[in-house]
Amino acid sequence: MKTSNQSLSLLILLLLSKILVGIAAYTFLFHIPQETVAFFGEAAENLDDSRVLLLSAKLFIQHDQLLTSNSSRRMQQVFIIHPGETGREIAVALANEGYIQEAESFVDYLVYKGIDRVLQAGVYLIPGEITPKLLADLLYDPNPEDVAFSFPAVGRVEEIAGLLPSSGLNIQPEVFIEYVKNYAIGENPFGEINGLEGFLFPGRYQIIRTATLEDLVQQLTDQFTQQLPADYEQKLNRIGLTLYEGVPLASIIEKETVIAEEAPLIAGVFLNRLDAGMPLQSDPTVQYALGYVEKDGTWWKNPLTTNDLRVDSPFNTYQVDRLPPSPICNPGMNALLSVVNAEKTDYFFFRAACDDSGLHIFSRTYQEHLDAACNN
Repeated sequence: MKTSNQSLSLLILLLLSKILVGIAAYTFLFHIPQETVAFFGEAAENLDDSRVLLLSAKLFIQHDQLLTSNSSRRMQQVFIIHPGETGREIAVALANEGYIQEAESFVDYLVYKGIDRVLQAGVYLIPGEITPKLLADLLYDPNPEDVAFSFPAVGRVEEIAGLLPSSGLNIQPEVFIEYVKNYAIGENPFGEINGLEGFLFPGRYQIIRTATLEDLVQQLTDQFTQQLPADYEQKLNRIGLTLYEGVPLASIIEKETVIAEEAPLIAGVFLNRLDAGMPLQSDPTVQYALGYVEKDGTWWKNPLTTNDLRVDSPFNTYQVDRLPPSPICNPGMNALLSVVNAEKTDYFFFRAACDDSGLHIFSRTYQEHLDAACNN
């Protein structure tokens, strides 16, 4: 009889165990995922089933925390996501700055929704008392408050303007060109000059999406002023140049230089020519004078013809023996510094080497220059 009772008890325990296991399995495999979907929506398609189950369980446990706002922040604040930051790094920064209580559950939600893979660098305006879930959804917005805008040192103002339509900024290219080229004398921060070509510092910028034309140009010219050494104009004066002579020269050097280390040598050649009263005879100045070549789809025609070298323009340094009246592009720091750090040599000529290396052959006499020509 005792053995029969023990067997019955064991059977009941086994049945209860199976029921509990079944309930646990149902809860973990069906109930919790369904509840998590009710709270947070469907999981990202890139996650495998085991990952979805694990994250569903974690989010189910943490749902109160993710759906409760942080009452300590009551005012709208700016938050910046820097280029290259991971979802975890962003979560830690948000926790450190008091936007969320802790990072781990926030990261779980980012991964569950696939937001961690699409977060963009930018400036975000975060309202007060926002829940972590809504905050993550806000950061998922592909249109942050600012945009990344960049342009290379070799660009002229029309090429910079050509980048505006796809930038996210509401600034028309033709309006930008007109404003930069005709910036009024007396208002110009760089002296008694017309136009700001050459003073738009190349590089990468984060610009507020609602920036006006004036805001954009101000940011580009402010960067020029901030990056230029404080004694730059004094150094130019020592070699007989003003700022508005040094920058056009730097712009020519920018267009002539392929290998950055050669810039001081190229600068030295042009300074020697200016001192001797010789024309600079720089092809990029002719290209600038020619403007846009419709059939080639470029602002920089190459190769140039003999007729091109005769174009009537104050920018054509084959026809005038002085610097062009304004810069031909917006030079970078390497070219700007090469003017005041020019190598002192007795070279008066240079031409591209024949090995497609980007280097140049420098010559003292015109005959040496001719002898260095490539044999086609």
